[in-house]
Amino acid sequence: MKFIKLDLLTLLIGLFLLSSCKDANTIGLELDPTLATKGTLNSTVKVKTVTEKDQPTSTIEKTRHPLGFINHDPTFGDTEASLSMAVSLPANGYSFGKNPIIDSAVLVLPYQRKIISGTSTAVNEFYGDTATSVYSFKVQQLKEDITFQTNFSSDRDFAVETPIIGTFKAKISPNTPVKIKDIVVGKPDTLRNIVPELRIKLDNSFIQNQLLNLDSVTRAKNSRFSALFKGLHISVDKATSTGKGGILMIDFLGSNANLQVYYKKDITNSVSKDTVGVSFPISSASGRVAATIKHDYTGTPVETQLTTPNPATAYNVSYLQGLTGLRTKLSFPDLAAFATTVKGTGTNSKIVVNRAELVVNIASGSDVSPFAPARKLVLYRNDIAGNRVNLIDYTPSTNVLNHKYVGDNILVSGNYDSINKRYVFVLTGYLQDLIDGNTEDYGTYLSVIGYDETTLIPNVTSPSRSSISSFNPVTGDKAIKLNIYYTKVN
Repeated sequence: MKFIKLDLLTLLIGLFLLSSCKDANTIGLELDPTLATKGTLNSTVKVKTVTEKDQPTSTIEKTRHPLGFINHDPTFGDTEASLSMAVSLPANGYSFGKNPIIDSAVLVLPYQRKIISGTSTAVNEFYGDTATSVYSFKVQQLKEDITFQTNFSSDRDFAVETPIIGTFKAKISPNTPVKIKDIVVGKPDTLRNIVPELRIKLDNSFIQNQLLNLDSVTRAKNSRFSALFKGLHISVDKATSTGKGGILMIDFLGSNANLQVYYKKDITNSVSKDTVGVSFPISSASGRVAATIKHDYTGTPVETQLTTPNPATAYNVSYLQGLTGLRTKLSFPDLAAFATTVKGTGTNSKIVVNRAELVVNIASGSDVSPFAPARKLVLYRNDIAGNRVNLIDYTPSTNVLNHKYVGDNILVSGNYDSINKRYVFVLTGYLQDLIDGNTEDYGTYLSVIGYDETTLIPNVTSPSRSSISSFNPVTGDKAIKLNIYYTKVN
C-alpha cells in the first residue's frame, strides 16, 4: 500500500508541474502583462535601419526560377527576369523515323505549385497582376552550350541568336488549368485539363532544321546534341508588354518542363504518315537552367536611399526585395548605453535577457494589391569573414545542446502576420551575447526569403518585397521595435 500511495503522489506532482508550463514562444508577442516574462520591459533601445543592395548569387539548381517583369513601380522601379535553359534528348540515339516532317512544337514551362504540408492547398510564388497586365515573351536560341558551365550568377547576360523563334502575348492565369490536345495514334485527338503552365509555340522551320534534320551521329549522345542545339532563352518583350506586370516562378525540378515536338513520319510499307509526339526534357536536375535578374531603381525612393545610405536623419521607411534586390541592415546603437545604465557603474551586476523580440511593422499603404508584403523574412548576421550565419536563436542543436534555440515556430520565424501587419523575430540569445560581449555585431540583416525555405543566401526564389516602418516615422506608423525583457542580477 505504501508504494501505491507513493506512486500516486509522484503522478499528481508531475501533472501539476506539466500543467504549469507555458509555451515560451508566445511570451510577450502582444506586450500583454499576462503573457510577459517576469522582469522589466525596455522598448526604447533604438533600431537603426539602412537599405542596401543585395548581392548577385548563383541561380543553378534552385527549386524554382523567375520569369517576367514589374513595370514602373513608383517605389521599387523596374524588375526583369529572363531564363536560359539547356534542352536534352529524350534518350541517347533517339530516332525520328523515316522522313520526319514537323507538325508543331511547343515550349512548356510549368508554374511552380507546392502543396502545403498537411493540406490539399497548392500555393505558388507568382507575384503581380493577373487582371489587366499583358505579358509578352520572346524565345531565341542560345549562342553557347551551357550544359557543362558552372558560372550562373544572377547578373550574368547570356548571348543569343538574333532570330526570334517563338512569341507569347496574353494575360497570365497562374491558377487556371490549361486545356491541351493529346495526339493519339490511330484514334481521334483528345482534350484534357492539365496544371497551369506557360505554353509558347515555336517556329516550325527552326525545329525542322535544328532537330528533325539532325544526323544520327549528333543524336547518339546528349553532349553532341547540346553542343549543336545550344539551348533556349526566353525573355520579356518590353516593347509589347503592358501594365504593372508580375513575376512567374517556373518549376524545372520535375519532369513537366520540356520542348514538345509533334511531327509526321512515314509508316513502314505505306504511303501515309503517322503523327508522333515526343518531349525533349528541360530540367535543372538533368541539364542547366539559369536566371538573369535586373533591377532598375532610377527615380525612386529606393535610389535615394542607395545613393545616400547614411543620412543625418534616419529614413522613415526601409526596403526589402527578393530576387537579389534589397536587404535592410539593422544596428542597435543604444544597446551598450542601455546595458551600462541598467547595471550601473562600479558594480558587478549582470543583465539577464529573459526574452528579446524584434517587431517589424510594414509601412502604411505598402500592402496594396497586386504587390502584397513578402510572405516571409529572414533575420541573420554576418560573421567576421562577412559570411551570412544564423543568429544563435535560430541555430538548431547539433553535437552541443543550444539552449538558446527557439525552435521552428511560425510565430517567431519571420512569417508575415497579415492581421497585425508585421513580422516578429525572437533574438534573446543574440542580444544576450551582444550585451555580454560574447558576439561582435559585424552586421545584422533582414532579407526576403521563399515561403518554404530557410537558406540565408541572396534570394532568387521569391519575387516579393516589403516596405518596413523604420525610425521615428512621421506617418503615425508603428516603427520597428526591439522589446527587451530583462532582469538585473547583482
